[in-house]
Amino acid sequence: MTEGVSLGVSLKPALGRFGVWTGTPVTPDQAVEIEKLGYGTVWVGASPAADLSFVEPILDRTEKLQVATGIVNIWTAEAAEVAKSYHRIEKAFAGRFVLGVGVGHPEHTEQYASPYKALNDYLDALDAAKVPTSRRVIAALGPKVLQLAAQRAAGAHPYLTTPVHTGQARELVGPTVLLAPEHKVVLTDDSEKAREVGRAAVDFYLGLSNYVNNWKRLGFTDEDLEPPGTDRFIDAVVAHGTPDQIAARLTEHLQAGADHVAIQVLGGSDELLSTLEELAGPLGTAG
Repeated sequence: MTEGVSLGVSLKPALGRFGVWTGTPVTPDQAVEIEKLGYGTVWVGASPAADLSFVEPILDRTEKLQVATGIVNIWTAEAAEVAKSYHRIEKAFAGRFVLGVGVGHPEHTEQYASPYKALNDYLDALDAAKVPTSRRVIAALGPKVLQLAAQRAAGAHPYLTTPVHTGQARELVGPTVLLAPEHKVVLTDDSEKAREVGRAAVDFYLGLSNYVNNWKRLGFTDEDLEPPGTDRFIDAVVAHGTPDQIAARLTEHLQAGADHVAIQVLGGSDELLSTLEELAGPLGTAG
């Protein structure tokens, strides 16, 4: 693929400028409040099961909110079943579900050999089952998979990255490909407390080669990435401060070329809605 030239042929899903990323599905009641606050999409991570049974209850209680997976793991969710789930959801709630898929982590997948080929094979199976490229995204960090996302999906959903990565990704894939990075936040101006919460969330990923390699490409050193991570590193991947300061950090992704930013609120489930409410004004989602 030629650098800066997109091979994507799909229209970008309309996800809104900001959304919400959670490790477990939000409740329908939470989804209602998230929609009222003006967030466009709820992303559900932690490798949800292929039946995607959590999606319809959320969509049933909301009017325009999108639901996306961030991501379905190709090793644990069989493509044919995922495709059936996609079509079931699409039939009931046309245009409101985005299927995010990815290869997960080599350290936690026994059958991880040839992940790039396995991902292509999975996408072939989705093609055969008529899951449209316009309603799917790929978890992508490095150039090779970012290019694949441009070729075989509506775009990419990078996780645990920085606005610098977003800018590099946009330059690589061109203007027509969706970029929807995730970014973690802790709503406090106590830097030490924020870093403590951030380190607890990021620690797991410091042992995963695909994330570590990506951070090194972004200029972080071995010292930065030695657990529990330097302040410089933690501050780069976990935004903290006042609502205005966090909003400014998240907006850097948009300025760098993101279409949408998925916000992961750290600090426990009790912090989710209150933090999103505080951020809605500075982010411009409310009203």
